Amino acid sequence: MSPNNTSTETMTLFSPQLAARLDALVEKYPLRRSALVPMLLYAQDEVGYLSDAVVAEVAWRIGITELEVRNVATYYSMLRFKPAGKYNVQVCTNISCMLRGGYELYERFQEELGIGHKGVTPDGVFSLEEVECIGACCWAPAIQVNYEFLDELNPDQVPGILADYRAKAAAEERSSHA
Repeated sequence: MSPNNTSTETMTLFSPQLAARLDALVEKYPLRRSALVPMLLYAQDEVGYLSDAVVAEVAWRIGITELEVRNVATYYSMLRFKPAGKYNVQVCTNISCMLRGGYELYERFQEELGIGHKGVTPDGVFSLEEVECIGACCWAPAIQVNYEFLDELNPDQVPGILADYRAKAAAEERSSHA
């Protein structure tokens, strides 16, 4: 894709809804570049990660280089360049969570899933990350699964949490084949 594209209909790897949202987003800011992080988050939500094609299209839409996009994206731990599982489990181990069992919780997730930091289960259902803070210090220890927060947890709850998400994944799989 090139900014010199003179076609009235530009090819995009995003859905029409997301493409329209990104177009509106860059118009919202006095400097187009200010839309970069929100654009990357929306793109990641739709595509699953920041592929080379996503980086290229976002750079094109804003009018900056791919290197500039990558330089910003690598700063933020919530942005990823490899696919994550359908359910990305983020376990907080920052001070509040650590003091209330965050490391034990993280270790239990590692044991149950059989993966480590930034790993993905072979079936692609789960990925796991140890994160610094998810902003739930008052309810520590806490995790975030995609955009859902679960708090005041203990390691004994991990198998049930994973079973619930596996059931959701299976139900979604069945409904998509129906």
